[in-house]
Amino acid sequence: MKRFPHFRGLFALAVVALSLYVALTVPVQLGLDLRGGTQIVLETRPTTAADAGAEATDRTVEVLRGRIDALGVAEPTIARSGDDRIVVELPGVQDPRRAADVIGRTARLTFHQVLGPATAADRTAGPSPERPHEQVTADETGRFLRLRTAALTGKDVEKAAARFDPHSGAGWHVTVDFKGAGGQEWARLTGEAACRAPGDPGRRVAVVLDGRIISSPQVDPSVGCRSGIGGGATLITGSFDDEEARELALLINGGALPVPVETVEQRTVGPTLGARAIAASAWAAVIGTALTSLFIVAVYRVVGALAVLALACYGLVSYAALAALGATLTLPGLAGFVLAIGMAVDANVLVFERAREEYAARHRPTPRSSLTAGFRGAFSAIADSNVTTLIAAALLFFLASGPVRGFGVTLGIGVLASMFSALVVTRVLAEHAVARPGLRRRPRLTGIAHRGFVRARLDRSGPHLMRHPRRWLAVSAAALVLAGSGIAVRGLDLGVEFTGGRLVEYSTTAAVDPDRTRAALAEAGFPRAVVQSSGDRQFTVRTPGLGEARAAALTDAVTGLGVGAERIRDEAVGPSLGKELRRGALIALVVALGAQLVYLAARFRWLLGSSAVAALAHDVVILVGVFAWLGKPVDGVFLAALLTVIGYSVNDSVVVFDRIRELGRRARGKPFARVADHALLQTLPRTVNTGMGAAFILTALAVLGGDTLRDFALALLVGLAVGTWSSMFTATPLAVELHRRTGTERRT
Repeated sequence: MKRFPHFRGLFALAVVALSLYVALTVPVQLGLDLRGGTQIVLETRPTTAADAGAEATDRTVEVLRGRIDALGVAEPTIARSGDDRIVVELPGVQDPRRAADVIGRTARLTFHQVLGPATAADRTAGPSPERPHEQVTADETGRFLRLRTAALTGKDVEKAAARFDPHSGAGWHVTVDFKGAGGQEWARLTGEAACRAPGDPGRRVAVVLDGRIISSPQVDPSVGCRSGIGGGATLITGSFDDEEARELALLINGGALPVPVETVEQRTVGPTLGARAIAASAWAAVIGTALTSLFIVAVYRVVGALAVLALACYGLVSYAALAALGATLTLPGLAGFVLAIGMAVDANVLVFERAREEYAARHRPTPRSSLTAGFRGAFSAIADSNVTTLIAAALLFFLASGPVRGFGVTLGIGVLASMFSALVVTRVLAEHAVARPGLRRRPRLTGIAHRGFVRARLDRSGPHLMRHPRRWLAVSAAALVLAGSGIAVRGLDLGVEFTGGRLVEYSTTAAVDPDRTRAALAEAGFPRAVVQSSGDRQFTVRTPGLGEARAAALTDAVTGLGVGAERIRDEAVGPSLGKELRRGALIALVVALGAQLVYLAARFRWLLGSSAVAALAHDVVILVGVFAWLGKPVDGVFLAALLTVIGYSVNDSVVVFDRIRELGRRARGKPFARVADHALLQTLPRTVNTGMGAAFILTALAVLGGDTLRDFALALLVGLAVGTWSSMFTATPLAVELHRRTGTERRT
């Protein structure tokens, strides 16, 4: 047993050393919202049942990968999401219109002999049984032609290249080399066309891309009838400029998409916005952590200082885990990384307060023995509270998407790292420190050998908080009514993610009047545009779904205001995806509450579990109601904050209920209300100190973070206050009242 602390110390040293090595050698991949670029979500639209499913989507991914590689984008990412969605990330690409056009085009290339001009009857009649091998298509000038069904397609092409020839008059053109029997089929096709007289439409060969004729040159008079153009190569001309020629060659080389695709979501973030977000989060982390550290040292002295050192190890381990797993660090993920610092503080506070209790009750005569008992006594509450947060993180990962999923990953890693920091690193350092002769002679310097400010006041007053539980429940009910009225009166301002549409954020060099901007956009043809300020010299414009051309017109209208506007963020979500995300958010919320109920019912009894979940529902309604009254957007980032609040609120309830269960086992026959009273009073110092530590972090995020982080931090600050209240004065009095009404035996 004496060797076990040494083993714990060696284990902590090994993990920290390995984390340091990983942090120095493996970089963390930044998400597009931090480094800038474009993300496009494509959805396959199969035309036949045979083309539906994951296999066709996988084939589409391979074709798209070839196109993206040809675009020359550095470190692109392309992956299938589900059976019919593909997520494409293009770092550094700021022109989503061109990227989406190149990536999403079907690129079905076919070669046809022109049979002649199409009449109006041909255009309206559609496919005819009398002429099954013909089709009608418009050429590059807008004229409709009858074409013979193709026998030569893009599958017969070996390669294509953009060329410029200033001497032949062709200008920019695309050379096409055929492979295998493709060269023979090309000779046959051009040989049949050569049998027509010069000037006859039938002497033309049409090159069709995605159902549109891009070039229909006449076969040169030098080509003999039936002999055709040999050599297995040809030129495609069509008055191309250099960009169009290279784009066409790229599409031909990339191949045709197995199935058509449609862009259902698109996000573009400028590099300056990402850089500002990183700087703001870094400052928030530094200042918030510094304030939290000063608070912990002031309250817990030597062991508090050692806990701060353990927090530094937590940050190192978390960063190394993100790098080793290849996780992408997004803006919400960065916020989750900072937030987990507050959660790491919670575990240390639980241990230190438990050690103070042991010392104050004289159950343990020395700070060292009190500290050991504190780790042993607090383990159950730490495990339960962290498991509930891990449930929330897992739900974010499996049910959310994009940056919010990244937040779930970061939060989950942070929870595991915080447990290692508190239960291993802090314990090794603290047990070694309190055993030193100097601290044994001055036990109060350890931070454990005294009651603490909050506990000393409570021991003198000893209020009976649960004497009238219905009064606390009435206050909670009043808060619910007030919040619910906000939802009913003001409604929810659902973000673009949940409604579909387009959101564009601009940065300006001068102050902008939202009313003036709104009027100018209405005159420019955007009467439904919603303009909101989003910080100093920043504003957002939200509209129903816009195509790329209309989005460009919107930016032109904003530029015309003369305020030096620069587009720094652009998000577009299709209506079907918005509906799906909205449904997914509700499912995530219901599943979160259900999962917490199942876990709490398993760890405690149904009475405590039901009370905790009722308090969670209370927190959810109030937080949503506050955002309704403030007119804040309810979007994916808000969902991340909401699920985090659920986890945090459960943490508080679990700590109280864990103490109720423990005290109930010691004092059988004691009234349940008195047991709950003592549990609340004993855990109140932990609640106050943990809340203060988390409040420093969140306040720093709210003040220093950007627009997105500000709303995120505001939601968590509201959730922190409401969750602290509900765990003490909603969940606990509800449990007391249910105990009285059901006549449950006093078994906790």
